[in-house]
Amino acid sequence: MVSKKMVAVVMGSDSDMGVMQSCIDQLACFDIEPVVRILSAHRTPQIAADFAQNAAQNGIKVIIAAAGMAAHLAGALAARTTLPIIGVPLDSGAGLGGMDALLSTVQMPPGVPVASMGIGKAGAKNAALFALQILALSDEMLRKKLAEFKKTQEKKVIEKDAAL
Repeated sequence: MVSKKMVAVVMGSDSDMGVMQSCIDQLACFDIEPVVRILSAHRTPQIAADFAQNAAQNGIKVIIAAAGMAAHLAGALAARTTLPIIGVPLDSGAGLGGMDALLSTVQMPPGVPVASMGIGKAGAKNAALFALQILALSDEMLRKKLAEFKKTQEKKVIEKDAAL
């Protein structure tokens, strides 16, 4: 059985919670209650570094990091841990539609990998599902729940198609 606190959802600002709630909710659908923190690569760099360095010994297996603009959070955490980091780029409202954050999240130097999801709520939900897939590698029950989830998604599409 997966521990409820095996995933951390970290965001650069409290204003990111509106988007990241979809990530937290998706994890909850699988009975995962994440550790949720607001940490900034720029405003709280030492606290963010300490969090990443201690995450594994605190039982965390995967970190989901969301940030907008320069989006350095995922990379800053990845530099301090060997845990998988999943980046969620966010639209900061700066008129770039989140492309600045996407490129900052995707363009990591060799040796500092960050898995990057799409921009915004869809990316947040997919980050949760990707984290669950990582955890399912060593948890048969979670693997079965994910298979059921995919079957349910398929069924919904087929039902909508039949209704046309």
